[in-house]
Amino acid sequence: MKKLLSLPPNLVGCFHDITGYDRKEWFCSNDPIGKKLGSGGGTTWLLQQACREDAKAGGNTDFDQWLASDKRLILHAGGQSRRLPAYAPSGKILTPIPVFRWERGQRLSQDLLSLQIPLYKQIMDAAPDRLHTMIVSGDVYIRATQPLGEVPDADVVCYGLWLGAEIAKDHGVFVSHRETPNVMECMLQKPSVKKLGELLNTHLYLTDIGIWLLSDKAVKLLMKKSLNEDGSLKNYDMYSEFGCALGTNPTVKDAELAELTVAVLPLPGGEFYHYGTSHEIISSTLAIQNLVNDQREIMHHSLKPHPSMFVQNAEINITFTDNNQNIWIENSCVGEKWNVTRNNIVTGVPQNDWQISLMEGQCVDIVPVGESELVVRPYGYDDKFRGPLSDDALLYMGRPFKEWAAACGIDIEAIDGKEDLQSARIFPVCQTVDEAGLLLRWMLNGDQTVSDEDFCKAKALWKECRKLSADDISAEADLVRLSMQRNEYRAKNWSAIAKNWHHSVFYQVDLCDAAKEFSLYDIPTPSPIGDEAPLLTRIHDNMFRSELARLRSDSEEAARSEEKAFALLRQGLIAPQAAVKQHPQMSVYADQIVWARSPVRIDIAGGWTDTPPYCLMEGGKVINLAIELNGQPPLQTYVRPCKEPHVILRSIDLGASEVINTYEELADFRHVGSPFSIPKAALALAGFLPAYAVEQHATLKEQLEAFGCGIELTLLSAIPAGSGLGTSSVLAATVLGALNDFCGLSWDKSEIGRRTSALEQMLTTGGGWQDQFGGVLEGVKMLQTERGFDQNPTVRWLPGDLFTRNEYKACHLLYYTGITRTAKTILAEIVRRMFLNHSGELSMLRDMKCHTEDMYDAIQRADFQRMGHLIRKTWAQNQAMDSGTNPDGVRQLTDLVDDLCLGYKLPGAGGGGYLYMVAKDPEAAVRIRQILETHRPNANARFVDMTLSQTGLQVSRS
Repeated sequence: MKKLLSLPPNLVGCFHDITGYDRKEWFCSNDPIGKKLGSGGGTTWLLQQACREDAKAGGNTDFDQWLASDKRLILHAGGQSRRLPAYAPSGKILTPIPVFRWERGQRLSQDLLSLQIPLYKQIMDAAPDRLHTMIVSGDVYIRATQPLGEVPDADVVCYGLWLGAEIAKDHGVFVSHRETPNVMECMLQKPSVKKLGELLNTHLYLTDIGIWLLSDKAVKLLMKKSLNEDGSLKNYDMYSEFGCALGTNPTVKDAELAELTVAVLPLPGGEFYHYGTSHEIISSTLAIQNLVNDQREIMHHSLKPHPSMFVQNAEINITFTDNNQNIWIENSCVGEKWNVTRNNIVTGVPQNDWQISLMEGQCVDIVPVGESELVVRPYGYDDKFRGPLSDDALLYMGRPFKEWAAACGIDIEAIDGKEDLQSARIFPVCQTVDEAGLLLRWMLNGDQTVSDEDFCKAKALWKECRKLSADDISAEADLVRLSMQRNEYRAKNWSAIAKNWHHSVFYQVDLCDAAKEFSLYDIPTPSPIGDEAPLLTRIHDNMFRSELARLRSDSEEAARSEEKAFALLRQGLIAPQAAVKQHPQMSVYADQIVWARSPVRIDIAGGWTDTPPYCLMEGGKVINLAIELNGQPPLQTYVRPCKEPHVILRSIDLGASEVINTYEELADFRHVGSPFSIPKAALALAGFLPAYAVEQHATLKEQLEAFGCGIELTLLSAIPAGSGLGTSSVLAATVLGALNDFCGLSWDKSEIGRRTSALEQMLTTGGGWQDQFGGVLEGVKMLQTERGFDQNPTVRWLPGDLFTRNEYKACHLLYYTGITRTAKTILAEIVRRMFLNHSGELSMLRDMKCHTEDMYDAIQRADFQRMGHLIRKTWAQNQAMDSGTNPDGVRQLTDLVDDLCLGYKLPGAGGGGYLYMVAKDPEAAVRIRQILETHRPNANARFVDMTLSQTGLQVSRS
């Protein structure tokens, strides 16, 4: 999705330098200076400029073709920002936003823009193919706390919120009839409360939140209406003019626009936060911070004396009290000689030794201009910056402007631009920091706290200085200098935040981003945290140190810290099982054999969300199905007594065997790829190693003699390694299931699944819990866990009709590609990013959990088409997690049958193994078989019959 931004003119030239965003993905422009175009005309101008820019770079020169070639987000973020002076120069869109106390994976450097984009992208990804353009506003933060659902296929789609009339009366509203709630009848601009009340008898209304999706047809009509007959741009408003001409019964009659189909829908779980005024940056931020009050969900517990105090990218040497409320200090140095009260905003202040006392409602903004100059701009918390200076009602810093001017000895008539406070040149340009401090104190307090000498000096200096208006400041501000100062303050903050991790956001932020900043600004590595810290915090800490060492080219330290992080994770997952000692007792006759067999699993939604540490932090949610291959459970284990007091391990499929006589030999299970790592670890968990046993014995021989026999354990895996069907995990569960029966351990299937997770950690292969539970438990099911180290999935069973009914059964195809890939290398990199709270990965994992709910709904409704399409989406999500999931060899196969499938995916981590396909119908399934049997990629490639297992793990005796 390309981003097209309409920005303040001064920001356009340096936007990419400040943000680091790719110029190819982010196009910036501004409305023609001095010309008002409105939101409709501004959209037209922005599209024209972007098309011309692409054409210069060798892109499409035909506008219609260009418009249809990509999806685009148009974000209007220009404007004067009269009521938010602090961020007028850089545009409200780049307003820094504090990390949410209940959120994980955010960046210390985040701003309004970076918070907005994910939702807009999510909507565009869900939109029908013909909706190529989204138009949004830049001074709001909108959240959707529920899955979006389907986006209607209409020429114009508008999102809204259910808001009361007392709020809706100040906005645009979409009106629809109760019988057709998603079809817009008309749009009203700022209707009265009475009008809205009358509507409710027969209609519904949604309040416009500024998210509009347009088809190419709608965009071209919007552009047409924005042009004069000679092709020049005119002032045309997208909402009051274009919007009010839409619908089945529009309030503005326009035959062309009335032909457009218009759908309206509420944003699911929608929340709307405005960042347009000084008051709103605090009130909206406070509201967001207080969205979550459950102390279990809040990741750090701040010690600030009042919740409406926000300090970021700043050097603070004052002590706050609970009397300080509505405080915003950002990109500033506030020294020990400062005093703040209430409703104070301080931005842009450089290093200083000023003595400043801010009264209630006084705000300070210092803006760099030129190479070294500073503009001093004090203002009031509620100032509107609108009206002539001669107007008795015009307020400045909370009092009449005339009164302020008189206190400072300023002649209003002599002020350039006196026709409007926004254009009045009253803000002095200073050459030094000391000059800025003197003038600030004088402008804040006039003759109240300034000595006669300083008053006269400041007044004379003000008269001599070049002065700028609010508009001038936005036009001349050196935004690169302003950004560099912000970065320098933030760099200084990092060490304090890390040191104060008990009460700071440090271990909940995106630690990849943190490590980059520590490396970029050469910030010393934080001191180690103690063993008393929570286990997950210590895990995060070690992976952060590993990432920082990697960026600093210290490969040895990077490897050491990474291994420690994984070791701590293993410790946390193994400890609960190791704490419950086992007392194995021979529970079979001397001539009996215990036979355990299990199906394998195919995951169709939510894979990766079951993987620690993500599931430990946020819980996992997976849908998978247990399947038999060629009519048989492919994983089997046989356990029987043997006379000699030793352990014999055999593998039928590998043709290997091993005799174990000592504890040391049994404990040697940490070799990935060893044929008997799994049964050795399983025997340990069953109580045949002292660390896991109730009764202690000197030797394994002594324990087996006390047990009553030796043990012969035979494995059969009728499936290739690297299959992607959860083979190793399900095999481990099968072995544990057999030993459970053989030794009388009384484990149920849930306990077997949990012990399998511990077993995989013992082998250092890691992995989640969905594989073993997918095979141990029969049928189709959604498995879900809550956060915490006790990962015991709850099961919500699903009907198997879409997999067993005659009209669907033949559509499920399983094809062995003959391409293999070890999951451990994939797993390690993805888990590393989980440790680091990588924002992109966390976002994908959360999307996967929402997607799992969609899949659950589709299967419950027996919607075969939707289920198949959702499996296609699952595959896209897996590829987004790991680009190596879909190697060229697999892609060549899927390209051959893509148009015959509703969806397909490689189960598990991907990269090879089996390819699961859902054909559009039985005829398409026949055609798929013919094509792939004709184009076999290697000698081992073949179709395998799959059937839904109705039993899961089975254990029986001879």
